[in-house]
Amino acid sequence: MTGSIELSDISRRHVLGGALASAFVFAFHLPVRAAGPVQKGPDGAAFAPNAYIRIDGTGQVTLMMPQVEMGQGIYTAVATILAEELDANLSQVALEHAPPDEKLYTNPLLGLQATGGSTSVRAFWTPLRKAGAATRAILVRAAADQWHVAAESCSTINGAVVHKESGRQTGYGDLLDAAKKIAVPGDVALKDPKDFVLIGKPLKRLDTTDKVNGKTIYSIDTMMPGLKFATLAQCPVFGGKVVKVEDEGARKIAGVQQIIALDDLVAVVGDHMWAAKRGLEALDITWDEGTNANVSSKDIWEHLRAASEGEGVVAKSVGDVTKVLYLGETYDASYEMPFLAHATMEPLNCTVHVTPTSCDIWVGTQIIARARSVAAKATGLPEEMVTIHQHLLGGGFGRRLEVDMIAVAVRIGGEVDGPVKIVWTREGDVQHDIYRPVYRDSISARMSGEKVIALKYRVAGSSVIARFLPPAFNQGIDIDAVDSAVDTPYDIPNVQVEYVRVEPAAVPTGFWRGVGPNNNVFAIECFMDELARKANKDPVAFRRDMLGKTPRIRHVLDLAAEKSLWGQPLPPRVGRGVSVQPTFNTSIATVVEAEVDTGGDVYIRRVTLAVDCGLAVNPDTVVAQVEGGMIFGLTAALYGEITLEKGRVQQSNFHDYRMLRIDQAPKIDVHLVKSGEAPGGIGEAAVVGGPPALRNAIYAATGVALRRLPIDRALIAEKKSWL
Repeated sequence: MTGSIELSDISRRHVLGGALASAFVFAFHLPVRAAGPVQKGPDGAAFAPNAYIRIDGTGQVTLMMPQVEMGQGIYTAVATILAEELDANLSQVALEHAPPDEKLYTNPLLGLQATGGSTSVRAFWTPLRKAGAATRAILVRAAADQWHVAAESCSTINGAVVHKESGRQTGYGDLLDAAKKIAVPGDVALKDPKDFVLIGKPLKRLDTTDKVNGKTIYSIDTMMPGLKFATLAQCPVFGGKVVKVEDEGARKIAGVQQIIALDDLVAVVGDHMWAAKRGLEALDITWDEGTNANVSSKDIWEHLRAASEGEGVVAKSVGDVTKVLYLGETYDASYEMPFLAHATMEPLNCTVHVTPTSCDIWVGTQIIARARSVAAKATGLPEEMVTIHQHLLGGGFGRRLEVDMIAVAVRIGGEVDGPVKIVWTREGDVQHDIYRPVYRDSISARMSGEKVIALKYRVAGSSVIARFLPPAFNQGIDIDAVDSAVDTPYDIPNVQVEYVRVEPAAVPTGFWRGVGPNNNVFAIECFMDELARKANKDPVAFRRDMLGKTPRIRHVLDLAAEKSLWGQPLPPRVGRGVSVQPTFNTSIATVVEAEVDTGGDVYIRRVTLAVDCGLAVNPDTVVAQVEGGMIFGLTAALYGEITLEKGRVQQSNFHDYRMLRIDQAPKIDVHLVKSGEAPGGIGEAAVVGGPPALRNAIYAATGVALRRLPIDRALIAEKKSWL
């Protein structure tokens, strides 16, 4: 998910000289929505619940943060940005989850209060720096006025204002009363990057210690007096309904307290999770499977392939593809990507306490305002009577951008007296996900010599945007589905990109880490390797010659080639594959070295990446995200596929929806490019390059041009010419 909303300067109207207790509050405005009315803090003092800074009498700085931590290191990153411009110790900065408020806490790159699309650092980089710098200027003025010296003669360090000539120093916490009286400065100069003392340094993450020692409380850890536990069964066919429940056996199980049958699900409530789970297994449920009972993967693919043959809505047109493409021989190929589940480490869960006048929800969500809205709708309560207790997420990957689990939990909770924790089993999670869409991409190209002079690209698949964010679905174009297709790095004079919306029967689809670029980078980069072979040219050299005015991409391509020893001899059945991508404002080149055995099994020996993500706020976090994202993407390339038969998802747990094992994980070398550009996204970008680079490595080793994921070992083994 990308956007182009501009961040404006700090608005003076949203700077308050008010206080929370004895706190100085500096609010900064993220101008996507108009600010709402001033609200009251717990002590009655006025404050503005936008993204804001609060400094208390001890000098602790608190940032109310609308983005949520789900393993990507965002809390450390934003704390670092703030501490840098504020000249505070990183240890002085704490972050609190922002409450749900779509008007005040909107992510300016997404247009709603959400964490996703690798936008957190990108969206808040400038506002946080300006807020920190302006707050520091106010504190300096407050100290200078007390000392009767010029503000220009004062400096700041480690959360204190210093007057070097007189040797005086005072902490920020001692300046609060004076700071409230200071007018907000106009434009405040931001630090020159050469003067950064925190940004760009490999700092320890603030959340690591508590995660290691078990102090971090995820929503699945929620406990409270009187808490009951529940798990549930939903119809194995999407859209099915409950007909009858035989519960005699379940009621005999010790610890089972309640059996709840709703129109589309059955839940068992118990004293503990084991009782609820055993009770659920003892139920005999008759389902009305509805109209989707005979849907299969074969049906879905036949429908998608047929639809992809038709003309689509034009998302980009440069030059004259129609004229140039068919003046000579064309090279044509189609690439397919399957449904994928999210399979987050923390299974879906939600604790709720529903009463006639209130609804409390303990959950980890990427989209807290929408979560409150759906809970209010499910209970019939006004939104102000719904309280979301936000938690860190044990993995999101786009799954917790959805609120279906919250709606279900609230419906169950409405039938229970007291708080209840609803936990999906792994099987229930995998078989009732909101899946990464199936895609089919058809490409035609014409070459002149060693360069592509015309390219027609058609994406066919469901529109997540049309469902999730309807205002962004304009003129029949899903901006996510064509992401990285309309903005490839290649200099091709005649290009046409089309989108065909094809909704699969029965299967709900949503965002999956890496979103649209996963699909399009795979297709385009695999296609480029095939064209390179057609031109009898090295794949790296072929790409480099078409990169045009894209110096960052050229640089990472050359760096990855150098560090991976591209071009040096390899043993039999071993190949190197390359992929380049300018995704999420980050340029990455990936080289995968893989071996294929005589049975078609694939072993990844080494992965080399060159990454230009602009200025890396914390290089260690960037490297960790790249490594994790690469494993995530390679797992999908090797094993990831959700299939349907008779309306039912066939996979259920990690035995048949496999993850890459630790003994299979390759050596991953990440080479960060030092850059003065503004930060780009990394968490999703890191997923994208692995699958095409792996496929191209197999292509180099065997000559087998795979055009569908996951890797088809039988097809590789069938073509014996490479042995």
